[in-house]
Amino acid sequence: MAEAIKPQVRFLTQSAVEQIIEEAFELLEKVGLFVENESALGLLAGAGEKIDPKHSRVFISRKLVEKCLRSCPPEIKLYDFEGQQEYLVGRDEVHFDPGSAAIKLLDPERLEEREPRTDDLVRLYQLVETLENLDFQSTALVSADVPKEMADIYRLYLGFLFSRKPFVTGIFRVESLKPMLDLLVAIRGDEKSLAEKPLAIFDACPSPPLKWSRLTAESLIQCSRLGLPSELIPMGLTGATSPVTLAGTLVQQVAESFGGLVICQLARPGAPVIFGGSPASFDMRKGTTPMGAVETMMIDCAFAQIAKHLKLPTHAYMGLSDSKLVDAQAGLETAMGAILAGLAGINVISGAGMLDFESTQSLEKLVIDNDICGQVLRLVRGVALREKPLALHLFQEIGDDFNFLVLPHTRKWYRQEHHFSSILDRDVYDTWAALGRLDIFQRAEKEVKRRLNLYQRPELCRKKEAELQAIMMAYARSCGLEKLPAIPGLQA
Repeated sequence: MAEAIKPQVRFLTQSAVEQIIEEAFELLEKVGLFVENESALGLLAGAGEKIDPKHSRVFISRKLVEKCLRSCPPEIKLYDFEGQQEYLVGRDEVHFDPGSAAIKLLDPERLEEREPRTDDLVRLYQLVETLENLDFQSTALVSADVPKEMADIYRLYLGFLFSRKPFVTGIFRVESLKPMLDLLVAIRGDEKSLAEKPLAIFDACPSPPLKWSRLTAESLIQCSRLGLPSELIPMGLTGATSPVTLAGTLVQQVAESFGGLVICQLARPGAPVIFGGSPASFDMRKGTTPMGAVETMMIDCAFAQIAKHLKLPTHAYMGLSDSKLVDAQAGLETAMGAILAGLAGINVISGAGMLDFESTQSLEKLVIDNDICGQVLRLVRGVALREKPLALHLFQEIGDDFNFLVLPHTRKWYRQEHHFSSILDRDVYDTWAALGRLDIFQRAEKEVKRRLNLYQRPELCRKKEAELQAIMMAYARSCGLEKLPAIPGLQA
């Protein structure tokens, strides 16, 4: 039978896509890109690009960008901790992961935000390990019980102790990059094996407008040389740090991403690059950056459309909410964003669990979002034509009572055709009332506990524990910490 047609959403005509790209080329040639990293400036100078040394501004030629685009792989393969399960990042494949780098956690008892601790990070990683619709982990929380100088490597270290899933991560300090890469090499055994089977994607964010900092450019260079995917995350704010129009912001995003892509390819031709983003439709009334705004989602989807035209893997921060609680607003914004991202065929969709303008994570929201992600994954599979004929033969088999429940055909296809929720209320009223009249947040609290009770630590995480701990402790001592916080579950 013919494959199902995947439903799609598009926001730009082909001519609009081409115009945005053309203007991005011209922007880089005439206005240029600010690059604060000396190594990146050296690579660009070596490629023959014009540089204004006084202002660290590089004027990047269209010819160089087009050359670098040709060397970028259109697809990336990511692997789990054991190097066995493969994930394709490219085409219209969709993968979800938790929104990253939240500095607050929603306390489910007090319904207030608080700083996360080590045990919170462990519980989050354990929970995500059980969430079947989140293919990737992310360094989703920043622990407040270690020095800030080691917060980025510490969250990745904890993740590798408790999860086999691939990670989306990033650095806060240049000094953290080497030990974080050392953790990855330790897991794979050597740099060659890590390049063959990458375990992590590193986010790198240009500073809008049109600047790659010392920190982020260094991440691009070092990850490219190791063969690790760099996820470029432009963060323009419409009318504030990027043009107020959506199309104008897209021009800037493409130019900034072209700059990052060029740095990656000059560091190592063929280095894997993902065109991503975390823009926002800036709310001038409130001075906030609403990630749940429909205009934000439109920018993300349109940017993914441009990336697909360029034959590049895609990413976006979508499927999250600006609400402070797990409420109706959170459900509306999360589901709307996740559905649009799925229909746009975005490959890596970061945002599950997030609240309050990307600043807060919620374990309860994570389990609700896992179900939203499951429904999106079902949606993008489309309507399959399972058999031929599609239905006529069933009416011939069924007899006069039309009882489809008894047919082998129903048993054969029921679970493949339908998504089954573990969190949504699908009971009749009397059953719902008898079970305690729980709302979705209360059911999510119970589901978090159920899943954490099911969690089992992967064996390979145990085997690598001592080696990973040695790397972590060496860096901790350089940050003035002689002993790590107690980590629950290591002896479980």
